[in-house]
Amino acid sequence: MKQFHNKKILITGGTGSWGHELVEQLLEMDDGPKLIIIYSRGEHKQVDMRAEIKDPRVKFVIGDIRSKNTLNFAMKGIDIVFHLAARKHVPVCEDNPWEAVLTNIYGSQNVIEAAIENKVAVVVDVSTDKAVDPFNHYGVTKACGEKLMINANKLGSSTKFICVRGGNVIGTNGSVIPLFKKQILEDNKVTVTDPKMTRYLMSTKQAISLIFKAFQKHKGGEVFVLNMPGTTVDIIARTMIKMFGNKETTIEIIGSRQGEKKDELLISKNEIPFTEETDEFYFTIYPPFLDHKAKPNMSIKEFTSRNTKQLTVKELESILKKEEWLID
Repeated sequence: MKQFHNKKILITGGTGSWGHELVEQLLEMDDGPKLIIIYSRGEHKQVDMRAEIKDPRVKFVIGDIRSKNTLNFAMKGIDIVFHLAARKHVPVCEDNPWEAVLTNIYGSQNVIEAAIENKVAVVVDVSTDKAVDPFNHYGVTKACGEKLMINANKLGSSTKFICVRGGNVIGTNGSVIPLFKKQILEDNKVTVTDPKMTRYLMSTKQAISLIFKAFQKHKGGEVFVLNMPGTTVDIIARTMIKMFGNKETTIEIIGSRQGEKKDELLISKNEIPFTEETDEFYFTIYPPFLDHKAKPNMSIKEFTSRNTKQLTVKELESILKKEEWLID
């Protein structure tokens, strides 16, 4: 993509699943970036990533988004920031709400201020379905982070801020799919909170494709949402048993955890009037302050993990078989 040609890019939280895939796709581009800085707290993850990625364009900085001074240092000369760093595990955030506030709200504000001070051209904030009509501490803090990012476009700087909102990414740290595989191989059972619960599902490649689409189409202030399929937790469990279990594999229902929703939302009823189905792959939510010619064309009252396309066992199995890490 020409938009990244010879650019200097910083990725907060870049050692995670999204970050790995983002770096790989950026490095594969013919018109790729001049420099990619991985900015994260985890020393061990950085060591592992250094060993995996030998490209001299990739550099590493140990730092926390809570530290504005470190962020300011890392952002000097940077053109584009992908903001992936977050406290994201729902149970952890429920038990440690102030930690979620410090990272997901204060940390995001630090990213905004450092980007403006260093005259970064574009900041792409990666958000979550949990931020829509939030029910738990994680969702509340990510919703605040989104609002801060979108509002930052009104601060009079040249930096543009956009958000990319995604659902559950297959195989990320904390994802139910690797957990189910581990349970099946070790105990020949899976533990399910609520079999009727629905969740969005997408691959990391799909997630990064949305980030690139957002970057291509942005004006500043938009929230880009992938048009994702969903499925029930029961379908996920039965698919994993079909792939890795046997006739003796059982499903144990343990009840919902604190902070869990029955269904997830990617677009709320209050956002629908400002939303355009841009193409078959994604939606664009426009902020009221942006001068645009969008034509809201949504036929639904809200976009949930239950009213989107529902994957069957066969369809989900086909998707999962393309995930090399899972099949190995």
